[in-house]
Amino acid sequence: QVTLVESGGGLVQPGGSLRLSCAASGRTFSSFDMAWFRQAPGKEREFVAAVNWGGYKTYYADSVKGRFTISRDNAKNTVYLQMNTLKVEDTAVYYCAASRSRPRVGNTPMDFGSWGQGTQVTVSS
Repeated sequence: QVTLVESGGGLVQPGGSLRLSCAASGRTFSSFDMAWFRQAPGKEREFVAAVNWGGYKTYYADSVKGRFTISRDNAKNTVYLQMNTLKVEDTAVYYCAASRSRPRVGNTPMDFGSWGQGTQVTVSS
């Protein structure tokens, strides 16, 4: 179990950018795969992006590919989500998640055992 705390959410205009951060506790952060999910009101939690333990494998939902970038700094126990060209439909609570490293990085909520409390991202003019 890893304690995760998200930050960086807020209100941004369509076409704008935000950078989310997720600070993780523990000395073994580099052993965990990390991911971002999001959930809009009345909708199911949706996979956004994931990065493996070493930071050299990344995965993205089709809806964000080319606009969002996931990265990690294991020395700082932090994972990031750079969100560019934001759209109204990106509005959601964004959650950071962690799982023990595995041959195939997970992409469903049940694959991840540790979750942050979420940070609100609102895209509106």
